[in-house]
Amino acid sequence: MKTSQRNFDTTVDILVIGSGGGGMTAALAAKAAGLETLLVEKASVFGGTTALSGGGIWAPGADALLRDGYTGRPEEVLEYLETITAGLVTKERLQAYVDQTPKMIDFLEQLSGHIEFVWKPGYPDYYPDLPGGSALGCTVNVPPIDLRHLGEDEAALIKPLALAPRGIWLGPKELHDFYRIRQSWRGKAVLLRLAWRMLRARVTGERMVAIGQSLVARLFLAIREQGIDIWLNSPMVALVEDESGTVVGAEIEKDGHTVTVRARGGVVLATGGFDHDLPMRMQYEPVIDGDWSLGNPASTGDGIKAGEKIGAAVDLMDEAWWFPAIAWPDGRLQFMLNERMIPGQFVVNGAGKRFVNEAAPYTDFGHAVIAGQRTGVTHIPSWLIIDTRSWRRYVFAGHLPLPKIPGAPVPTGRKVPQAWLNSGVVKSGNTWTELAQEIGVPAEELQRTADRFNMMARNTIDEDFHRGESAYDNYYGDSTLPNPNLAVVDKAPFYAFRIVPGDLGTNGGLVTDEHARVLGRDGDVLRGLYATGNTAASVMGRSYAGAGATIGPAMTFGFIAAKHIGETIAAFDDDLANRAHSDAEAPTQ
Repeated sequence: MKTSQRNFDTTVDILVIGSGGGGMTAALAAKAAGLETLLVEKASVFGGTTALSGGGIWAPGADALLRDGYTGRPEEVLEYLETITAGLVTKERLQAYVDQTPKMIDFLEQLSGHIEFVWKPGYPDYYPDLPGGSALGCTVNVPPIDLRHLGEDEAALIKPLALAPRGIWLGPKELHDFYRIRQSWRGKAVLLRLAWRMLRARVTGERMVAIGQSLVARLFLAIREQGIDIWLNSPMVALVEDESGTVVGAEIEKDGHTVTVRARGGVVLATGGFDHDLPMRMQYEPVIDGDWSLGNPASTGDGIKAGEKIGAAVDLMDEAWWFPAIAWPDGRLQFMLNERMIPGQFVVNGAGKRFVNEAAPYTDFGHAVIAGQRTGVTHIPSWLIIDTRSWRRYVFAGHLPLPKIPGAPVPTGRKVPQAWLNSGVVKSGNTWTELAQEIGVPAEELQRTADRFNMMARNTIDEDFHRGESAYDNYYGDSTLPNPNLAVVDKAPFYAFRIVPGDLGTNGGLVTDEHARVLGRDGDVLRGLYATGNTAASVMGRSYAGAGATIGPAMTFGFIAAKHIGETIAAFDDDLANRAHSDAEAPTQ
């Protein structure tokens, strides 16, 4: 839509659309730069996909790492990013991420006492053996927080897709130990802490949350502290351009009316991806024919569609932050992370064959599933097979390897819950032939796959897919074994879990430059329009640097966009002042 100034109902310096980590960071940076800021959100709740996530931020070089002994150099980080993105992302964008991410983290910590970041050294980058990769990792998280700090605004925080009982939360450094309940005393200590937290929550009424919920709550507290206006239930209808094609605002639906907002410096699109627009997803990746995304339910591509409507270029539209998942009949998705790293399990396709390093970074696992499906061999679903020994030894799909505890908030006991078997999502067999019949794969091939896997497990080397050779593979493995990721699968009954290619959200979108400015199909800048997060084509290309490589870029490029808008407004105001001064000094005729 093209319009002139007289058509606007309200004017601000910067309009940010979307209230996830990227949008809130942009708003905070803009306000700190002295800009009049408005943050609008389509949904009735704030937080977006960030609030539904693990809440990690991949932040090499931030003070939160440096004060705990991180020694990585920026040039090494850049080399790492150039390697994993394989030419799909400009060096200027990668350099901007390396340079500005530490500044973004430090800015937020200094801005508000509500925001604090902690490093958990030892959670590796996803490719720690590549040049510049780190076995210590570069991921920061925020500590847990009591939602009572939000007061009445707690009701407006988007709820996690799976609600844990009150008091059940894990801090950023506890998850690793939790998954080793049977292998270490530290794991048992975490379990005792969880029991204590449940009791304390019942007595005190505290409502502690961690990971993405804590990150978003803390950002929102800073938003409220800074006095930034936020409109909920206010979807964007369209972007507004002036006669020159510059984006000068947006139409927002608010309280049943269309409000036209002028943005003097620019509009930042932080509306998320198109996670739940299934026709749009099938247009770009026809292999994905189910809604298996854990992204924000309100993410239906609004920002991307609005940008395309005014000529924006898009890229990587077939991509997502893939994450193998169990899709339960009630619609609940359960992502498989540590389950793929524990020793006594392997994954097969419809031909009964392994096709990937099961412990690989989840995006790589998703790529292997999609590539395999395109060959005509069924990979959707695939099947994760575990034996009874491993089932009783490791945390798996939320089940704790403990004796049956009546009334426990999570499944316990020595057997797979009967409800899981009844659902059809989990199959069982006392022999490989029985299991093959249950999951519809050739029995002879499944037997050969199991025999070969067990031979390699006994030798502690995965000759086929190199599972266990990376520090990343090992992180949730069993360190008591010679290869933390390999053990024989031979103790019946066997269980097969149906796996689909879920995701954390799409990551293709509007093409942007190093300033987060949206580019047109001709490569030129669309003046006044910026994008970040899953609205923009990912700075990670088709890869994933490490935990938090989703939220990190969203927040960093939101920060970059706000700074650039502030500099643009300042330059414009200076130019006007200089012109006025020159006019005043000009001699009269």
